[in-house]
Amino acid sequence: MLTRRDALLLCAGGALAATRPLAAMPDRVLNAADVHVSGYPTVEAVRWIGERLAAATGGELGVRVYHSGQLGREHDTVEMARFGAIDLTRVNFAALTNAFPLTGVAALPYVFDSVEHMRRAMDGEPGRRILEDFARRDLVGLAIYDSGVRCVYNVRRPIHRPADLAGLKIRVPPSDIFIEIGRALGANPTPLPFGEVYSSLQTHLIDGAENNIRSFHSSRQFEVARYWSETLHSYSPEALLLSRRTFDRLGARERDLLLDLARESVPVMRALWDEAEATSRRFVTDAGVQLNDVDLVEFQQATAPMVQSRLGTPPLRRLYDDIRGMA
Repeated sequence: MLTRRDALLLCAGGALAATRPLAAMPDRVLNAADVHVSGYPTVEAVRWIGERLAAATGGELGVRVYHSGQLGREHDTVEMARFGAIDLTRVNFAALTNAFPLTGVAALPYVFDSVEHMRRAMDGEPGRRILEDFARRDLVGLAIYDSGVRCVYNVRRPIHRPADLAGLKIRVPPSDIFIEIGRALGANPTPLPFGEVYSSLQTHLIDGAENNIRSFHSSRQFEVARYWSETLHSYSPEALLLSRRTFDRLGARERDLLLDLARESVPVMRALWDEAEATSRRFVTDAGVQLNDVDLVEFQQATAPMVQSRLGTPPLRRLYDDIRGMA
């Protein structure tokens, strides 16, 4: 019988073989997955790591990035990395909250007050604890990247308060915590993979979605969803993960190089992100998308009970309190 693990390995192997000329690829290449398009800040940050890694090893070791979901959805690439079918994957915390509960704390609504607050926390002790937790399931947490602030957008109307979301089918990532956020806000949360959102908006399978403005732009979802509301409900960051099997195969110097370069890639990614986010905001505004502010107090009050319900264990409560203490 073909197990899920076997299927993932076969899927990854087929995709890699189909997209690389075997004679042109050195043996010492780390294959990395990302659902975002070429040019997206996370994709370019991992490419930056690969370039520096190749330079530091005299071309003996590099990274090849398979962008645009070539190797599957985020949940799938996490499993592939765990089993060693791929080496690296960049995944939003939204896809990790079920398997790694600490990531759920950083994805909670209104846990961060600003981008600066999120960066302080993820660069500090809270971020270190989250990265270390990946070791429980055969992964090495290399770095935490930004993912902007998530807001609601839709094809129907501007959203000013939670009551305006009543009856709207809003796409959320396939994650329990984001389904709960959608319900707390009064919407009908509809979990879908990122790659299916555009067509689902176009065919009115869903009325809207929630994400950062860069993804809203790069996926061209702004062409069909013309209302963007600044709910600012989650800063859910991103994790750059390495397969433990790959880590164990690397030499000591290569491990240290990769760990150092991953840390150094964070400000690189952030600089790219800040520029791209500003560009995306200008672009969608010029394209005629209506942007509006919301009553943030009402949104915070609507989600407060579900936040408290998610902090039922001491490690989660401690992490939340530490993050809030850095506001």
